[in-house]
Amino acid sequence: MENEPNKEKNKKGIQPWAYGASLIVVAALSIGGTMAIINANDDESPAESQLNSSEVSVEMSADEFGKIQEVYDALMSDYYQGVEGETLIEGAITGMTESVEDPYTQYLDVEESTSLNESISASFEGIGAEVMKQGDNVMIVSPIAGSPAEKAGLLPNDIILKADDQELTGLNLNEAVSHIRGEKGSEVVLTIKRGDATFEVTVVRDTIPVETVVYQMDEEDPTIGSIAITSFSSPTYDDLVAAIKDLREQGAESFVFDVRQNPGGLLNAGLSISNLFLENGDTILQTQEKDQEPIPIVSDDATMGDFKVTEPSVLLVDEGSASASEILAGAVSESGNVKLIGTQTFGKGTVQNVATFDDNSELKMTVAKWLTPSGKWINEEGIKPTIEVPLPDYANLLIIDSSKTYQLKDVSTEVENLEKVLEALNYPVESVDGYFDEATQEAVKQFQTEKKLPVDGIVTGETAIQLIESLRTLIDENDTQYEAAIKELQSNATAE
Repeated sequence: MENEPNKEKNKKGIQPWAYGASLIVVAALSIGGTMAIINANDDESPAESQLNSSEVSVEMSADEFGKIQEVYDALMSDYYQGVEGETLIEGAITGMTESVEDPYTQYLDVEESTSLNESISASFEGIGAEVMKQGDNVMIVSPIAGSPAEKAGLLPNDIILKADDQELTGLNLNEAVSHIRGEKGSEVVLTIKRGDATFEVTVVRDTIPVETVVYQMDEEDPTIGSIAITSFSSPTYDDLVAAIKDLREQGAESFVFDVRQNPGGLLNAGLSISNLFLENGDTILQTQEKDQEPIPIVSDDATMGDFKVTEPSVLLVDEGSASASEILAGAVSESGNVKLIGTQTFGKGTVQNVATFDDNSELKMTVAKWLTPSGKWINEEGIKPTIEVPLPDYANLLIIDSSKTYQLKDVSTEVENLEKVLEALNYPVESVDGYFDEATQEAVKQFQTEKKLPVDGIVTGETAIQLIESLRTLIDENDTQYEAAIKELQSNATAE
């Protein structure tokens, strides 16, 4: 039953927290729309009812409200240009959410809210990356698997400085995203800062399919099934169960589960998927609201499903594993018997809730912390893997801008990156020093010859594209983290 303060809140136009505590998102808004899917069901999960227990309404004093009214009246009557009252109100609400300096608390106007809800219903158009505000900057949390962002070589923690000629630094996330998003087939030139390097990349926007489970049998070991979970959405649990059943029928006796580059999604999906690996009553996570003690949320076969993964399993994680991915990682490693392999996760340890106004604008607000079963808050810290395995150094090389030209006697940090790419592809240069010398030119010619490209020793256009494609293939073929997972499962099978 709703309490009186919430009834009063409804009279002011805001519906009660209709979506429940089902939204755990990494990005306040993703570039393509969103991959964090809102659960709009009326039925509350145990987590939702617990997180709704402390809802209150705090009234402004007459003086506080009067000050806001005075500013509104002054601008409406005396500002030297005409201004819309609705614009002032929207700005005031946006200002309040920004003042708490939480990248996950955000006001979405009608257009942004409509785009968000349209995008979660099926597929969406954009570059396909989850982003968040990091200080004054827009930072990529994770490119979506198979997206233009991933194909362009964008990585977690990349800072997007500009979209075309628009500076993004200092803009709020909604404004920044509006410059990056666009229709399928359109191009956007992003200026990226990665570490100390700054470079440009042209990304062709596309339709981003919402396919959250991809699986196959291991190519060399017919007893191991591999399942990648790319986000946590409404159908993910059912799709995952179907994948496990199919792989079992194909002969899988153990599993590699992979949430690398998975930025999160629905809390309920995270709970149900965690439940696959735990016994009834095991702690999945703890939630802690303002001024409250932590409350454990436990595995519950009755509400989360009674399907179980009983086979030996490992979970791959990396710096792009965030939010619901980290809930899963914390649950299976602390309450289950699943080892984490890879690198330290992103570190997103808060829960968001979404409320909608009568005009369909929305307020997304952080309402709680979530803690691992042992009570650890991983926010801005992440979860360390059981077995730490980095990818090869060349996995972090910068992309080569195909719109630029690199040739003999050029000197730049981009040439140094090009030399590192050539070295990784086994086209040795004399020295990796940022100087495009004769040895570098000869390495480029050798690459062009083998790829049946015009042999001129100049890197631009198709040569640059082919270099990056070859590097991406090399990375895929030398996935040290996946190889470590296979070895771990095989060693366990041998020991048994």
